[in-house]
Amino acid sequence: MTNDPGTTAPAEERLSPLDAVHRAAGASFTDFAGWQMPVRYSSDLAEHHAVRTASGIFDLSHMGEIVLIGPQAAAALDFALAGRLSAIEIGQAKYSLLLADDGGIIDDLVVYRTGDDRYMVVANASNAAVVADELRTRAAGFDTVVSDESDDIALIALQGPDARSVLLETPGFGVDGPGNDAEDFDARIAALKYYRAFPATFEGQPVLVARTGYTGEDGFELYVAPERATRLWDALVETGGPRVVPCGLASRDTLRLEAGMPLYGHELGRDILPVQAGLGRVVALAKEGDFIGRAAIERGPAADAPVLVGLAAEGRRAPRADYAVFDGESEGAVRVGVVTSGALSPTLGHPVAMAFVSPALAEAGTALYVDVRGTRIPAAVVALPFYKRTS
Repeated sequence: MTNDPGTTAPAEERLSPLDAVHRAAGASFTDFAGWQMPVRYSSDLAEHHAVRTASGIFDLSHMGEIVLIGPQAAAALDFALAGRLSAIEIGQAKYSLLLADDGGIIDDLVVYRTGDDRYMVVANASNAAVVADELRTRAAGFDTVVSDESDDIALIALQGPDARSVLLETPGFGVDGPGNDAEDFDARIAALKYYRAFPATFEGQPVLVARTGYTGEDGFELYVAPERATRLWDALVETGGPRVVPCGLASRDTLRLEAGMPLYGHELGRDILPVQAGLGRVVALAKEGDFIGRAAIERGPAADAPVLVGLAAEGRRAPRADYAVFDGESEGAVRVGVVTSGALSPTLGHPVAMAFVSPALAEAGTALYVDVRGTRIPAAVVALPFYKRTS
């Protein structure tokens, strides 16, 4: 999943339900797909390290949530998306792709099954309206209702090695059901696996608790009514104290880069097939029936179509998006690719990047060069992710 800002802001600026909280905390803001969202509070580096060493809290209320309800909701999603969503259980989440007829990626998504016949699709902010329209069109022949509920849902992410303990210590949580028992909530959290979710309550009001995230760390994403978001945010911050650091979307970007997670508009787009971005496994060609993009996926990309790789370099000069990649250092070297995302890794201490390069140069250990403002910087192809948590 992404925090891609998109290219064209709508006429009316949108504010998160947590906007006042961010301004009181001194956040700096930027436009993300027409939303004013916090890009940082203190420093990108401090916020990044907080997530790797303790925990960080993010406002992701700009994301889109589209709900499908009905006896054929699963079949509609199997037709609309690349994955086999009918196979997931209640309380399970699955990463998937919305493809165009030609196999290009319209958006990457997370789909939650929240009931027998109910699914929630979480879309990137810059593509939320497009995803909602596409799902309505693709589900038209199925017995299901598609509703864009983005305005009715706020999203808070608590990420990092301390996230679980902070969540358990925060008063007010209970399970959704008779008794609303805090001990039952603790038991559900203890048993909750990665990419699973369950309906809970916070101070008696509904909240969906999911063990998902986009940072490479363990953590949780909490879906709550907008009018309850401030109270929930404040409770987590107050409980966690110095263990919970408010984080902007700039640090989220470097965190996901280290974890090798693609960003729509950079590693993913309409002109990229899933297999080129290392996401061939996400496409369920074995599922029964047709789905949008199947024929193009079965044909596959051209033999010389670029593929996504990781690049690691030394020094402090980091490759950035759109920097050219060459097969040599000399003036006569051939341009063989382009950087999609890059940064000086806060965790690893050296530059890392993702890039699309010629498939002949995609093997780990291949020596390449990135043009960093006129200087060819040596970089080696490495396996993704750059960083992987150990526990």
